Amino acid sequence: MSFPPPAFSDIAKASNDLINRDFYHTAAGSNIEVKSKAPNGVSFNVKGKSSHEGSTSGSIEGKYLDAPAGTHNFSWIMTTAKSSRAKAVFAVLWTHILTSSPDAGISLTQGWTTTNVLNTKFELDNQIAQGLKAELAADFIPISNDFGAKVNLHFRQPNFHARAFFDLMRGPTANIDAVLGREGFLVGAEAGYDVQKAAVTRYSAALGYAVPQYTAAITATSNMSVFSAAYYHKVSSEVEAGAKATWDSKGSNNVGLELAGKYRLDPTSFAKAKVNDRGIACLAYNVLLRSGVTAGIGVSLDTQKLNASAPKVGTHFEFSG
Repeated sequence: MSFPPPAFSDIAKASNDLINRDFYHTAAGSNIEVKSKAPNGVSFNVKGKSSHEGSTSGSIEGKYLDAPAGTHNFSWIMTTAKSSRAKAVFAVLWTHILTSSPDAGISLTQGWTTTNVLNTKFELDNQIAQGLKAELAADFIPISNDFGAKVNLHFRQPNFHARAFFDLMRGPTANIDAVLGREGFLVGAEAGYDVQKAAVTRYSAALGYAVPQYTAAITATSNMSVFSAAYYHKVSSEVEAGAKATWDSKGSNNVGLELAGKYRLDPTSFAKAKVNDRGIACLAYNVLLRSGVTAGIGVSLDTQKLNASAPKVGTHFEFSG
C-alpha cells in the first residue's frame, strides 16, 4: 500500500465500529450532542448524557484553527502548573514550537466538563516535519489544583504509522506503538514503559489484512493474554457484516463471540443488529431527520430471560450546523 497504514488501535477498527458504534442502549438513557461552526472557522461541540438515575454529565468544547501565538493560554498553563518541572517542560516545548514554525497554523482545543475539569490541547500537523503531528495536552482540576501534561506524537509515512504518548506528570510513562503495512498486510506492536519503575508495563501485537471490501485482524493484548480475531465485510453499498471472537487466557476457557450487521434503508437512515454468545441481542435505528439533525434509538435485551429482565433502551440526538 502506498498510503499510511492505520494506527495500531485501528487495525480492527472496521469490525469494532460495526459491533460497538451506534448501539445507543449502552447509555441506558439519553444522549444529546450539538455541533456548530462559526464563520471564522471556530467550531463548538456540546455533549450531554443522562441515565435518568443520577446527575446529567456533559462537556463543552471549542476548537480554534490557525490560532494566533496563544500567549494568553500559554500563560494560563504556566500559572496553573504548580511544579517547576511542569513549567520547564511547557516552556521548552512552547518555545520550540514558536521558533521552529512561528507562522504555523496552530490548532487549539479547549474544553470544560461538568466534573470541573479544564482541558487544553495544542496541535501542529506537518509543521515540525512532513508526516509528523505533535500534540501538547494539559488538564487542570481547580478544586484540587491537580495538573496533568501529555505530549503525543503521530508519525505517518507510506507503509508506516507510529505513535508515542508521553504522560509527563503521572509517572512519567510512555506508550509507543507502530504498524507496518504492505499490499494490504499489516503487522503492529505496542509497548508501555514506566520511567520511575524502569519497567515495561504493557505489550501487545497484531496482524491484519485490509482492502476496501473487507478486513481481518488478529490481536493479542493485555500482555499477550487476551486474544481476538475480527472480520468485517462490506457486502454491498447497503449491507455490512462483521464478527469478533475473544478469548482471555487468564480467565475461563470460553470464547466470546459477537455477530453484527448493518443495513442502509435509504440515503438518510440505517438499521443495525448484533447478538453475542450469551444471547444478548441489540437493535438500533438511526435517521437524518433534516439537514444537521440526526436521531437514533437503540434497545438491548436478553433473549434467554425475556420475562425476567427489562430491555435497556437508549436515545441519541445530534444537532450540527
